[in-house]
Amino acid sequence: MNHRLNLALLLVTFLTTLTTKSQDLSQDEMLSLDRIYNSNEFVQEYERPMQWIENGDAYIIVEKSQTISNADELIRYDTKTQKRSVFVAGESLTIDGTPLSISSFTLSSDGSKVLFFNNTSRVWRSYSKGDYWVFDFTTNQLKQLGASFEASSLMFAKFSKDNKYVAYVHDFNIYKEDFATGSMTQLTTDGDGAIINGTFDWAYEEEFGKRDGFSWSPNANYIAYWQIDASDIETFFMINNTDSIYSKPIPLQYPKVGRTPSGAKLGIINMNSNQTIWIPVPGDQKNNYLPGMQWVNDDLLLIQQLNRHQNKLSIWSYQPSSKTLKNIYTEEEETWVDLGYPDISADGWGNNDLPLVDNNTAFLRMTENGTWRHIYKINIASGEQLLLTPFDFDVASIRPATNNVVYFMASPNNSTQRYLYKTDLSGKGEVRQITPQIFDGVNNYSFSPNGLYAIHIHQNVLKPRSSQLVELPAHSTIKTLASNKDFDKRLRTLDLPEVRFTTVTTEEGIAIDVRMIMPTDFDPNEKYPVLFHVYGEPWGQVATDTHIGLWNIMMAQKGYVIIDMDNRGTPCLKGSAWRKSIYRQIGVINVKDQADAAKEILKLEYLDNDRTAVWGWSGGGSMTLNLMFKHPEIYKTGIAIAAVSNQLIYDNIYQERYMGLPQENRDDFIAGSPVTHAKNLEGNLLLIHGTADDNVHYQSAELLINELIKQHKLFQFMPYPNRTHSIREGQNTTRHLYYLMTDYLLKNTPVNNN
Repeated sequence: MNHRLNLALLLVTFLTTLTTKSQDLSQDEMLSLDRIYNSNEFVQEYERPMQWIENGDAYIIVEKSQTISNADELIRYDTKTQKRSVFVAGESLTIDGTPLSISSFTLSSDGSKVLFFNNTSRVWRSYSKGDYWVFDFTTNQLKQLGASFEASSLMFAKFSKDNKYVAYVHDFNIYKEDFATGSMTQLTTDGDGAIINGTFDWAYEEEFGKRDGFSWSPNANYIAYWQIDASDIETFFMINNTDSIYSKPIPLQYPKVGRTPSGAKLGIINMNSNQTIWIPVPGDQKNNYLPGMQWVNDDLLLIQQLNRHQNKLSIWSYQPSSKTLKNIYTEEEETWVDLGYPDISADGWGNNDLPLVDNNTAFLRMTENGTWRHIYKINIASGEQLLLTPFDFDVASIRPATNNVVYFMASPNNSTQRYLYKTDLSGKGEVRQITPQIFDGVNNYSFSPNGLYAIHIHQNVLKPRSSQLVELPAHSTIKTLASNKDFDKRLRTLDLPEVRFTTVTTEEGIAIDVRMIMPTDFDPNEKYPVLFHVYGEPWGQVATDTHIGLWNIMMAQKGYVIIDMDNRGTPCLKGSAWRKSIYRQIGVINVKDQADAAKEILKLEYLDNDRTAVWGWSGGGSMTLNLMFKHPEIYKTGIAIAAVSNQLIYDNIYQERYMGLPQENRDDFIAGSPVTHAKNLEGNLLLIHGTADDNVHYQSAELLINELIKQHKLFQFMPYPNRTHSIREGQNTTRHLYYLMTDYLLKNTPVNNN
């Protein structure tokens, strides 16, 4: 009761503390939370999803029909000339007079059919369930697939090459449907949730980016698929207390760290017999992961296998015709082997496919075995390896390899930025930067299949995201897709802060990148409160040349110095030793680096050491807690959102990758867990957590709360009912969250030192 009253008082008194800026500036120059979250004043535009066709010489996007109200239609553009034509008209995409709402679409291999996905529903992070419709150019008709199944229940539908069949997943089983007759054949029968065919459990999706779990062979003679055995995975229950007068448990298959993973095996369905042959990948299925599988040709698969410790990657080839399995590549590290290579210029969760080159006779693989992260070309038949990037800097991520060149992202001289480079596939070591210098900051690219065109996305600290279609390698702009000129123009009417990049060297000699957002009325003779924003784990880098965002601009206008710093273990382009040094030391080495760097930066005379705050989300929430508990002399106020308070309760794939198995080094897990050090809390702490967080469970907050109560430590807590890890579901949620955070900072780390 008192807790709810305290939160109410925080919000009631918010308006009395929110205005701290001098009245010399006009209202239009100042940001407020309502302007940010409760108006349409600052709305960014994004490029429409694009489907490349004709190997990239053309593409299709969804646009609104010019003849039918509220109807979507497909428009074809010639990539180079931008000649526009209607591909599928809006009047062809109606169901009983109602326009078909399009979430996404794909084309059949011969372009004779378009597969539409709509009425989607969420599975963990992505909206991967829904309804599928096919527009057939030969009949000019729209037809629903799997019409006899319940609505919004199909996943990953795709045509065979001859367009005779379409395959999809329904209720953990794979089906094929004869497109002409509508007759269905169930290809797997044992899927029931504990056994999962053609898709994945929570852990594989979250940590390996796996969602779509089956694929046709190029000539459609086979379907290769994953089967996940989650029968031994224990159920974690989340509780829905708000949608009924009786609470409802929400079951979640979730393998906690130290618990046996789901088993995984790979099957091939012969389309003539509809029977499955299991690929005999060696090793215990529940102590090895299978994060990658792809067709090279109709009689050759590549399979990626990781051991339980994730420090050994084996790549196998398999021939269905001869049932021959061959190990063609092995990579081992003392720490862990990366698959996804988290990076600010990567596309996040991917399918883990290995880029194929040299007419599909070789593949590319990035490795960390040396000083730097490099790209190697591996011959599939012989296993012979060729170094393609023999230079002294890191590759951040790979882009497509075409026309005897491979594109990649890097930034040899500044880890806070990213640029596109290319080199040849012969290993001669010739390298060229493709991104023009005018695009300083962070760049990203999505390539056409032929590698001649790309969507280029650019931003920097004070330049919002923009995207353009470019021709490569000249990097000439064909068309601006999303300029955000209006958004940028509105930003320029604001009182904007200066953003400074620097480095600080800790007492151990570690050079830490620092991004400082200065107060807009900065006076070096004044003292300012400091707001540290942190993450600090292998999946995030924060001191980057990316747009600082409206909330940071507002806080700078109020008079805060906002500081982002990247410790060892973050995915900075500073060499393999930098990134891998965090192994078995999450919560220890990264926390020490942050605290030591803070000590150095706080020597600046205009920073007030008595008004210091720190905040972070997820891994950043864990970092916030550890900093508050281990270094109360530095950090006076903290806001921890969706934090892992105890490393022994997080999922096994992530935590074991970076920490090992708790059966072998449990003390490392305990030493790095915030709950271990909660007794040292001295400052002001606000905990925030969503009760339906399927990633970092609400359990994490309650375990910490119990420990803080036990240690007689006072704190504030805000649970968000039925919100997930992102805490964005429900009306007004984001606005409420940032109101709460802002008010807490203004009260406990005030701008005016009075």
